[in-house]
Amino acid sequence: MKKALARTEYKFPGQVSVYHGKVRDVYNIRDEALVMVATDRISAFDVVLPEGIPYKGQMLNQLAAKFLDATADVCPNWKQAVPDPMVTVGLRCEAFPVEMIVRAYLCGSAWRAYRNGVREICGVKLPDGMRENQKFPEPVITPTTKAAQGAHDEDISRDEILGKGLVAEADYAVLEKYALNLFRRGTEIAAGRGLILVDTKYEFGRRDGNIYLIDEIHTPDSSRYFYRDGYEERFAKGEPQRQLSKEFVREWLMENGFRGEAGQTAPAMTPDLVESISNRYIELFEQITGEAFVKADTGCLLSRIENNVTAYLSDRLPGL
Repeated sequence: MKKALARTEYKFPGQVSVYHGKVRDVYNIRDEALVMVATDRISAFDVVLPEGIPYKGQMLNQLAAKFLDATADVCPNWKQAVPDPMVTVGLRCEAFPVEMIVRAYLCGSAWRAYRNGVREICGVKLPDGMRENQKFPEPVITPTTKAAQGAHDEDISRDEILGKGLVAEADYAVLEKYALNLFRRGTEIAAGRGLILVDTKYEFGRRDGNIYLIDEIHTPDSSRYFYRDGYEERFAKGEPQRQLSKEFVREWLMENGFRGEAGQTAPAMTPDLVESISNRYIELFEQITGEAFVKADTGCLLSRIENNVTAYLSDRLPGL
C-alpha cells in the first residue's frame, strides 16, 4: 500500500531545534547544518491540505537536488548531500525575509489580479491590453514577504523592501542578479525538455558573509511550467495552456469554493484525486529530467529516513 509521510518528529544527533513548515520539516543540527525532510504534505493558498500525496516528497527533493547541482555555477547554494530520497542536508544560513518571484508570463495570481483591474504588481507596472498567459518582454521580479508560520506571504515592492530595511540595497542587487540568472538557466533546461518555465520563486540566505540559494528550486511547488508544443496555438485561441504545476490543485480548490480565506475549510480529497495529484507530480519529474521516476520503498518511511540521516550525520559531523 502506498504511504504518505505527513509529519516527522525526530531527535537526530546534535539536533538543536526543528521547524515544521507547510511542506518541509527542517532540523537544525548544531547551528551548522540543516536536515530538510520533504514530507508528502501539500499546500495551496498557504494552507496545508488534509491529505498527503504519496511520493510527492521524494519527487520534490530529488528534483530540487538535480536543479541545485545544475545551477551551482550560477549561484552558490546550501546543498551538501541527499542521504535519503526525501532528505537534503545542507548549510545553515540566515534567510533573507523575502522571496524573489520571477515571472515570464502573465498567469496565475498575477493574471487574476490583472483581470480585476490591477496594473501594478510589486512595483512593476503592467500595460493595458494584456491577455492571460501572455509573455512579458523580459522576465519581471515580483517579490513577496516570507511569512511566519501560519501567515500568508504578502506582495511587496523593491522600494518597500529597501525602505523597511528588510534587505540592504547592495544585497538586494545581488538577489536580483542571482534570481534572473537562475531563471535564465532554468528556462534553458526546460526548453531542452520541451517545456516553458513560466514563473518560479527563489529564497536566499547568508552565511559567513556570502549569499546562498536555499530551499528548493524549479519544482512544481515553487514553479509553473507550460508545454512548449502548442503554446502559441492555444494562446492565439484563448485556450488554457497544458501545464505542469500545482495550479491544477488551486483550480480544483476554487471550483469547490475554497481560496484559503478566513473561516473556509478545505474540501475533502478523494483517493482518486490524491492518486491523480501524485501522478501529475511524477509526470513533471519525468518530463523535466528525461528520467524515469523510481519509487522508493514506503513500507518503513520513518525508520528509513531516521537511519539514513543518522548514519550520514555520524559520519560527517565529528563528535556526534
